[in-house]
Amino acid sequence: MSASDSSGNAPLVVLASSRAVLTLPDDSLVMTPATICISPATGTILSIIPSLQPRSAFAPSVTYMDYSPRILIPGLVDAHVHLNEPGRTEWEGFQTGTKAAASGGVTTVIDMPLNAIPPTTTLDGFKVKLAASQGQCWVDVGFYGGVIPGNADQLLPLVEAGVRGFKGFLIDSGVDEFPAVSSTDISLAMTTLKDSPTTLMFHAEMIPPISDSVGDAVQQSLPPLAPRGDLASYSTFLESRPPAFETYAIEEIVSLADLAPKLHLHIVHLSALECIPILREARARGINITAETCFHYLALAADHIEDGDTRHKCCPPIRSLSNQDRLWAELSAPDSCIRTVVSDHSPCTPELKLLPLHLQSTTPPSPTSSDIDDRPFMRHSDSGVDVSMPQQEEKPAVATVSEIAGDFFAAWGGISSVGLGLPILHTAAADRAAHGEAVPDLLDIVRLCAQATAKQVGLAHRKGALRVGMDADVCVFDDEEAWTLNSGGMRWKNKVSPWEGHTFKGRVRETWVRGRKVFEFGGRNGGFVGGRPVGRAITEVRRE
Repeated sequence: MSASDSSGNAPLVVLASSRAVLTLPDDSLVMTPATICISPATGTILSIIPSLQPRSAFAPSVTYMDYSPRILIPGLVDAHVHLNEPGRTEWEGFQTGTKAAASGGVTTVIDMPLNAIPPTTTLDGFKVKLAASQGQCWVDVGFYGGVIPGNADQLLPLVEAGVRGFKGFLIDSGVDEFPAVSSTDISLAMTTLKDSPTTLMFHAEMIPPISDSVGDAVQQSLPPLAPRGDLASYSTFLESRPPAFETYAIEEIVSLADLAPKLHLHIVHLSALECIPILREARARGINITAETCFHYLALAADHIEDGDTRHKCCPPIRSLSNQDRLWAELSAPDSCIRTVVSDHSPCTPELKLLPLHLQSTTPPSPTSSDIDDRPFMRHSDSGVDVSMPQQEEKPAVATVSEIAGDFFAAWGGISSVGLGLPILHTAAADRAAHGEAVPDLLDIVRLCAQATAKQVGLAHRKGALRVGMDADVCVFDDEEAWTLNSGGMRWKNKVSPWEGHTFKGRVRETWVRGRKVFEFGGRNGGFVGGRPVGRAITEVRRE
């Protein structure tokens, strides 16, 4: 075998295993022994031999690794991540967020247009974000643009600047700089983008026509259903955001789809089973619409959430076990409307989660617990959650954190999990299979979390597959190792997550980005053996 790549200036890297998930010419996936030859100079896969070749088959200068019986899979593409830089880097940042991704076999993340300041809703805002990312990314990073009222003139310039798609909210996003869109705004975005090779995505929650709410103020402020019960009870929060929020929003989007028949429409973080027949019917009518769901909807359930444990708050909410069963069933359907599974990593500082004291014990707050307990807390609206009653308007909306600890309505909503998706999904699928359910296998997980996510963002020509010519993004996965997540194992900035204390089957042992090893579990520098970030901002103009 040749000792160097065709450029002649870098030795080959060869990764081999008795088990590898390869992509065939027809895009089907197969698990087979494989020997993958990589050019570090170009960062691409030069050749794949569908057998396990020994070290002796290669020149001494070749870097050769046989990972058998661990599995080589393509690096995952997490198409829904909030990195929050610039502007809210106390929540997360490019450095910490992409490190967390790398530690879990994610080699590409797509950054959402919020909650950074400025948001990616203008070309200038995109340039600011790109500048902030330079020299910080441990994996490759693509970017979405945002759709907000009044920015339709920015959408095509953002397409030409290389954004992978666009996202809009049909309900309050929780941050002032990213307001919700109306039907008029959606229509304008669809007609503007109708001939562009892009994806128009929606946070699909919307206040349905209701009479039993907070009174006349609903006509102006559009709050959710008035909470009935203890605000620290998860059931109270869940009842305030019923499935009708999601179905009403999706019906609105579908009703406008004829404005842009070729445009790919996509529902982010679908949680309610009632949405599935609406999407299936729309697809049967030829509407180009898909959905994603998230790891937390597939492996966490409302039935098991302790009152006050606001680590589990997100919007749409985590729903019941029976609802979760239907999501899994849809994932396994051959014509599923749920095409991808993502993290929706949406972190914040520990104090914004308002955790009760007994849940802070393994999550050291910053700066001190006494400071936090006495700190005034300004109530904010998080994805439309504003429970202030009209008669309360004259009272100052200020309380100390200790007074509202465990309040699901006051806490920030978002789940931290980037880099955990592979063990979460593998573990949950194995548990269900042990009970006789038909569930996605590892090939399906690769399809849902790498191949299909790469296609969703127009990167299928480079990412999401082990195939000749693709970027040499490789995850080395031990599908048998059992381990338990503690706060020390969280690589993101703020060590707050509902996954703390969960035991998983399957651990990522190494991650390679474009032919360079960036993470090795147990390796030097906290596992980040490359020593410096090698990730790139993806700004190539989308063509498909």
